[in-house]
Amino acid sequence: MFPIRDHNPSGRTPYVTYILMAANVGIFLSYVGIMQDARLISGFWADWALVPARLDQGQGGYTLISSMFLHGGWMHLIGNMLFLFIFGDNVEDEMGHIGYLLFYLVAGAAAGWVQYLSAPFSTVPTVGASGAIAGVMGAYLLLFPKAKVDILIIFIIFFRIFPIPAWIMLAVWFALQFVGGVGSDPDAGGVAYWAHAGGFIAGVILTIPAWLRRGGPSFWERTEGHPPHPEAHYTLVKSSVPKVPRRQQRPRGPWS
Repeated sequence: MFPIRDHNPSGRTPYVTYILMAANVGIFLSYVGIMQDARLISGFWADWALVPARLDQGQGGYTLISSMFLHGGWMHLIGNMLFLFIFGDNVEDEMGHIGYLLFYLVAGAAAGWVQYLSAPFSTVPTVGASGAIAGVMGAYLLLFPKAKVDILIIFIIFFRIFPIPAWIMLAVWFALQFVGGVGSDPDAGGVAYWAHAGGFIAGVILTIPAWLRRGGPSFWERTEGHPPHPEAHYTLVKSSVPKVPRRQQRPRGPWS
């Protein structure tokens, strides 16, 4: 289950979201050529990724920021940029360009700090924009809990798109990160669940002042939990591929 789009176009061009996406893609392309060289990529991670044991020694504080612009592969990058594209524009619309940029960086740094606290002596490098984007998702949950988000559910060969309220999708996502964090070993590598959970909580907390300035619960009443813009409606386009009817085979006799 993962989101593919929301029904809430922003009221103005989300320049910062686009710049962040371009920065993540551009930086990834700058080093993707050395990812097959274990020695070179290990040295690159040592310099720019978040390594908890290094932070514990009072070194590499800048990696709380630099690590959020690095990714471990194409699918890691594409998945993060999809989530940023879906949720970032509406949050930027409410916070303003500069406020949103500061929010994104602080939420990402807070996510990295939570990951450090979960395993302060780990030497496993942490990379990815997931923590900062989790913060954006936390802000989206607080500001627009009833906004419609289309999710794609894939079960073996069955797949279908369902529009659901944002709070359901985001609450399920957060629960999965929390459960994953409890059941994982941060020293073993893999998904940085605590960074995701920490970024999400940081995003909610950092957004509370903006939410209160808009009236808190009365803001939800005025907007019905949706971004203050006309909702987009999508229709599925009927396939132009002709259907070929199956021929009914005649039953064969015992002589065949």
